[in-house]
Amino acid sequence: MEKILLLLLMGIALEATSQSLSPVEKKIVEHVTNNMLQTEKLLEEVVNINSGTLNKEGVRQVGERLGKEFKALGFTTEWVSLPDSLNRAGHLVAYRKGNKGKKLFLIGHLDTVFEKSMPFTPYTRLNDSTATGQGVNDMKGGDVMVVAALKALHAQGLLDGTSITVYFTGDEESSGKPTSISRKDFIDRAKQHDIALAYENAQGFSIATTARRGINDWRLTTYGNSGHSSGIFSNSAGYGAIYEAARILDQFRVQLSQEKYLTFNPGVIVGGTEVNYDPMLDRGEAVSKTNIISQKAMVTGDLRFLSEKQKEEARARMREIVAQNLPGTRAEINFTDGIPSMEPTPGNAAVLQVLDQVSRDMGLGSVRAGDPGSRGAGDISYVAKYLDSLDGLGASGKGAHAPGETINLKEYPALIQRSALLIYRLTR
Repeated sequence: MEKILLLLLMGIALEATSQSLSPVEKKIVEHVTNNMLQTEKLLEEVVNINSGTLNKEGVRQVGERLGKEFKALGFTTEWVSLPDSLNRAGHLVAYRKGNKGKKLFLIGHLDTVFEKSMPFTPYTRLNDSTATGQGVNDMKGGDVMVVAALKALHAQGLLDGTSITVYFTGDEESSGKPTSISRKDFIDRAKQHDIALAYENAQGFSIATTARRGINDWRLTTYGNSGHSSGIFSNSAGYGAIYEAARILDQFRVQLSQEKYLTFNPGVIVGGTEVNYDPMLDRGEAVSKTNIISQKAMVTGDLRFLSEKQKEEARARMREIVAQNLPGTRAEINFTDGIPSMEPTPGNAAVLQVLDQVSRDMGLGSVRAGDPGSRGAGDISYVAKYLDSLDGLGASGKGAHAPGETINLKEYPALIQRSALLIYRLTR
């Protein structure tokens, strides 16, 4: 099986090197091919360590294992601890400083959505081109890609004089709150660089991410006059809290749902005479009877947007809708900032152009910017406003965040090669 895999990988490499690559770039490609068995072994090793966000010990173990790889490549490594109150493991940082080419900030994360209490899925080959396992795609496959790409450059002495920081967060899937603390060091270090490259899962060879939507939370609370249901709609009793909540939600839909890249999802709603909601557990309770006009209703949801301008305009319109109360009711809405957006910029497009040329020179075809609406929020969004950024450079596969998540091993070597060449060209 290993010999068959190696022959397959060599075929991919030979196809790539027959294209418009320099002699040194061909050596980079060849190194990736010749070391794919070791690369997959490392991937298997880290996948088999459970590192659900709340499994702090497991997250640290993955960080320690990958940290050894970076040390061997001449990087200085640090573990960035977080306050106990955040209940998060911390972050792995590996860096080297120089003055050659662009200063790169490479982003990954050590945690997965699969907590220790969930059934464990180890690294398992399903066939010659597919493997499954917890986080194999999102995003331990991307983390190992970074290691393999840098190894290929190191083998040719091409890391000498470069300025590269690798930053693998330990809580991307559920960031410690407040993020002003859990992402402070991340943001501060990013500001010292020119370009951020993030290794969230790739959508094949032809798409990369130049923009991602941000996400905020909102909470709507409506109030009504409690009383006998026979009086509802009257001037004295009014319409009740639940009708007011329904009016507001429907007007959100009518007035805002057609705006491109703007979405707002009411995830939980509770209403009645007595209402309680626990935001930590996303759990609510309501008590009332069918013959009592509702006194209170609560709705929580998220708001996704492509730019700060779009976010602020949407919030303003939502507040206007909330203020137009039905008789006998009142309402209020509160917003909580979450992950900012990664806005499309000319700088991001310029980095994409470099990747596109690398891909064409490898014979992999062109690369275009993906639809921002097709991806969720990610760590790169915290730093995208400070430096040119590109995401979606990681492993390809299917089923991220779900049992049975897979990685495409047929595409994996070429994605690593492409990433190594992208780093090489940016740091020249």
